[in-house]
Amino acid sequence: MPTLYLIDGYAQFFRAYHAIRTPMTSPVTKEPTNMTFGFVGMLLKLLKAQEPGLKRAGRPDYVAVTLDVSGDRGTFRSRLYPDYKAHRPPPPEDLFPQVERCLAMLRELGVPIIGAEGFEADDVIATLVTRLRREHPDLQIRMISKDKDLKQLLEGPPADARPAAGEQDVPIGPVSLFDVHTDLAFDARSLEADTGLKPSQVIDMLTLMGDTVDNVPGVDGVGEKTAAALMKEWGTLENLLAHAAEIKGKRGEKLREAAPRLPLSRDLVTLRRDVPIEFDLGAAKVENIQLMKMIPILKELGFNRYQDEVRLLAGEQPVMPLTTAVSRPSHAPSRVASPRPGPGGFDGLFGEIEAQERATSTRTAESGEYRCVRTVTDLAALVNELRGAEVVSLDTETTGLSPRDAKLCGLCLSAKSGVAFYVPVRSPDPDSHLDERTVLAALRPILEDPAGSKCGHNLKYDLLILRNAGVELRGLDAEGSCDSMVASYLIDASRSSHGLDYLALALLNRTNISISELIGSGKNQRTFDTVPLNLATQYAAEDADVAMQLREIMMPQLRALGLMPLMRDVEMPLVEVLADLEWNGIRVDPHELDRQRARLQKQIDGILGRLHAESKAALGRVFDPDSPKQLAAALFNKPDHDLPGLGISGQKRTKTGYSTDAEVLEALGEDDTITTPIPKLILEYRQLTKLVSTYLVALRDAIHPATGRVHASFHQTVAATGRLASSDPNLQNIPIRTEVGREIRRAFVAEPGHVLISADYSQIELRLLAHLARDPALIEAFQRDEDIHTAVAAQIHGVTPDKVTREQRNGAKMVNFGIVYGITAFGLARRLKVPQEKAAEIIDGYKRRFSGITTFLQECIEQARSRGYVTTMLGRRRPIPDIDSRNPSRRSLAERLSINSVVQGSAADLIKVAMVDLHRRFRDGQAEIPAGAVKMLLQIHDELVFEAPEHLAQSAKSLVQERMEKAADLRVPLKADSHIAANWFDGK
Repeated sequence: MPTLYLIDGYAQFFRAYHAIRTPMTSPVTKEPTNMTFGFVGMLLKLLKAQEPGLKRAGRPDYVAVTLDVSGDRGTFRSRLYPDYKAHRPPPPEDLFPQVERCLAMLRELGVPIIGAEGFEADDVIATLVTRLRREHPDLQIRMISKDKDLKQLLEGPPADARPAAGEQDVPIGPVSLFDVHTDLAFDARSLEADTGLKPSQVIDMLTLMGDTVDNVPGVDGVGEKTAAALMKEWGTLENLLAHAAEIKGKRGEKLREAAPRLPLSRDLVTLRRDVPIEFDLGAAKVENIQLMKMIPILKELGFNRYQDEVRLLAGEQPVMPLTTAVSRPSHAPSRVASPRPGPGGFDGLFGEIEAQERATSTRTAESGEYRCVRTVTDLAALVNELRGAEVVSLDTETTGLSPRDAKLCGLCLSAKSGVAFYVPVRSPDPDSHLDERTVLAALRPILEDPAGSKCGHNLKYDLLILRNAGVELRGLDAEGSCDSMVASYLIDASRSSHGLDYLALALLNRTNISISELIGSGKNQRTFDTVPLNLATQYAAEDADVAMQLREIMMPQLRALGLMPLMRDVEMPLVEVLADLEWNGIRVDPHELDRQRARLQKQIDGILGRLHAESKAALGRVFDPDSPKQLAAALFNKPDHDLPGLGISGQKRTKTGYSTDAEVLEALGEDDTITTPIPKLILEYRQLTKLVSTYLVALRDAIHPATGRVHASFHQTVAATGRLASSDPNLQNIPIRTEVGREIRRAFVAEPGHVLISADYSQIELRLLAHLARDPALIEAFQRDEDIHTAVAAQIHGVTPDKVTREQRNGAKMVNFGIVYGITAFGLARRLKVPQEKAAEIIDGYKRRFSGITTFLQECIEQARSRGYVTTMLGRRRPIPDIDSRNPSRRSLAERLSINSVVQGSAADLIKVAMVDLHRRFRDGQAEIPAGAVKMLLQIHDELVFEAPEHLAQSAKSLVQERMEKAADLRVPLKADSHIAANWFDGK
């Protein structure tokens, strides 16, 4: 039976766009290609079913694409009902260039594209189906779409679709919806099994349902299941409405209320079958498609994998085998990346093809020469080669990811691209290699040489692993050292990944061996010391080699972009600083955590008791405060509802109902017309339960049993502004705005005989703003060491500082802290709880009096607009891709990021400079402070925390404060506040 596939063009474009979330660009034109990649993959998978001998039902004989062509001009539906699709958000800006690319390619191939002005693609499909059923009854038609409106066109399958008596006995082909990604067809029989309905009842079902996305009015509260049940019971919409009075309760009431508007809805969901289009089925023959015309397009787009697939489909010889990456030794496994799930957990075709693309990309370099060092003689030769190297690239292989707990399996080393060595110390065959002590003794002089340049990827991890093994990796701050993860971050902080595998594919066009292929994953995952040495050598040595090759690409880029000083003087030395922070950790008192948990649990129990009492009194029932759905019902349902509620008007809708987020509850709590304390109680309940679960419990679990300390991870390649991030646990998120949150800091304590020294910059972003903007009024206020918020309030309101009221100072404080984040009159009004007009007056007064700041903010935006990026005080770059966006909200966000990235990024630069300086001084020792006696423990935003012996505390505190205040030479003085205490809480 011949088969026609009708592709709903825009449905597949959007599906491809959202399925592949990783940004992709053409190496030639630099155009975005993620959607194009997914759409081409879908088309090729469809066409592959046409290959002779492939056993798959419904192989394509004909293919055509239908399209919405009316754009903003609208269709007959929008003329019928102006609100139709009126509230759909604008599509992503990088979608349309890719749509045009796909359409141009389809035209080049000879695939028919069909559309009609004033109609939608669904109407075109309906017209084609109706016409072809008449002209070619034996034709099987498959609609590649998930649009529920198309269900009204379903027919078949063949056994159910027979000619009427007296007609020629020709099998009638079914009409079905088809999913290319799963090979599943949905026809009339599927519809009946799913809903109990026939295709002829779909229009009435859709009418009852309405469509919130397209803004088609329906019956309130009626979804697909209810609509299907009503149609099953009453047969037709006409019959249902004729008996509407017999339907009891809310459902009947809502049906009768909606009845007058249902004829309009029916017209909107009914597909037109008379669209004026021309279509020649013969022109859609698959055999007419000029497949080889895709090759130059695929080359330009960088779709290497697809080129050979196209050649095979066209009957040509592929350039390379499709099953193995060409430049890998035959015994090494080929790598297949994990598919990336799309919306709703989808991990079908698009992710699968992306994985195949990665798995078979050709390398531009020749196969590496990778050797396993097994003897003392080989090890001595390696050391001799490394000793004279300009830079040594290294990587460690371990039994786990925790540096304090993992054991070293081996070291990977390279002195030049294309050649690398794996020196195992643990493997399945311990007699076939050297022991750990021998290897480390030989390599120690190389690894610990502070003048020897080092190269690698995520060297912080390797430093910690080697430290745990008794070796101190030095030379990270030597001239020419490079961590490719850090370099990638500096060159383009907006990259979707700075991982080694990603960079190897993106910059070297090579696909690394996957660790999961060697050790598995999940419950069946093994450790690296169980991997046979021949495979371990290929995997491990490759990492050192790839890091060396990336260095050769990235170092010239860093120089060309003016980023080398930042890389050499700040970011590379910072790798060692952060490694020390993670190694040192901070002592946490588990008993203090238990005391606080017990105290908070008592408060939580009390709140639950009050909540139950209040809800019982107001609603006659209780609800689960941890369930947003139950809470929404309690707050927003009417008192006469089946599940009675308080009848409060909902403020914000989500897909599942009214929102009960913190913003909504805070607004309800401040509303004088709402007398119930339930919103405030819920807020307090959530705050306390989060403190217990997220902090008190998690912190206790994070205490390392061997050290009694929490060893958090610190990351320098995450935040686009340059700020550091923390995880496992995230210490930067420990709340400080509430007293009960601040109390958690009491559990962070010094070792016996030691104290904690905390020091944080005072108003660092505001001081940097004054410096960068060169605003004389703000500079003068800081130089006089005035209360900056009072000084600013005095300037805004034209009064002397002693006349500034508390409200005026609060307003100035909010503007001071919010100006670089693009604070608006609306936002300020909410924070100050004043009318919006009053907030606007405060902001306008600020901008008038501090005109230098206004000018600077505009300059940041103009820099982003003219260059596509902004820079910090030390030259750090942040791309601002949406600065010229046609979408006002995206453009406005980009403008705020332009300003915030300069100021916040400069603050990040500043504290990193201070960290590197202080770390070096404490590591090497000062006049009164022995080397290593004082340790840096934490960096939390603008704050540093150290641990020092009690007798050195004052000297260390003075040095910390002095060096932080001298981290940069600004037009205003830098100020750091420092404190000494036994615990972190008392240090404030």
